[in-house]
Amino acid sequence: MSELDEGAKAPDFTAKDQDGNTISLSDFSGKNLILYFYPKDDTPGCTAEACSFRDNYKLLMDQGFNILGVSIDDEKSHQKFIAKYSLPFPLIADTDKSIAEAYGVWVEKNMYGRKYMGVARKTFIIDPEGIVKVIISKVDTKNSSQQILDLLAKN
Repeated sequence: MSELDEGAKAPDFTAKDQDGNTISLSDFSGKNLILYFYPKDDTPGCTAEACSFRDNYKLLMDQGFNILGVSIDDEKSHQKFIAKYSLPFPLIADTDKSIAEAYGVWVEKNMYGRKYMGVARKTFIIDPEGIVKVIISKVDTKNSSQQILDLLAKN
């Protein structure tokens, strides 16, 4: 697993969304994409992050962005999460962790002295040519979409 840097080509992937539809990075060729990785459906931080994207979905779409969430939860878990919070964007079921590994977010974590492997919360902004323009490592879960809008305003 290697760390992905800004300016690098985004690793291609093909996986299933919550409805079993196949989604590939190449589906977003020519478009801006917010690809965000989160640890687990329906947990407080992950819910806050998803709802921030939901609440600013139209604004982000109007700025030319598509949004994809990725976690290692399965399709059924994603379906419940989307239904519970009316999320308007797809969630990728990365159950084999291949996308998380390709993007360098499958990492060793440490909680209360216990080490385990898990998904690091990270957001990648990918341009229409498939280049990683921005990597947000310190995601503000309650204001994740505003964090992106603020970054875009600076550039």
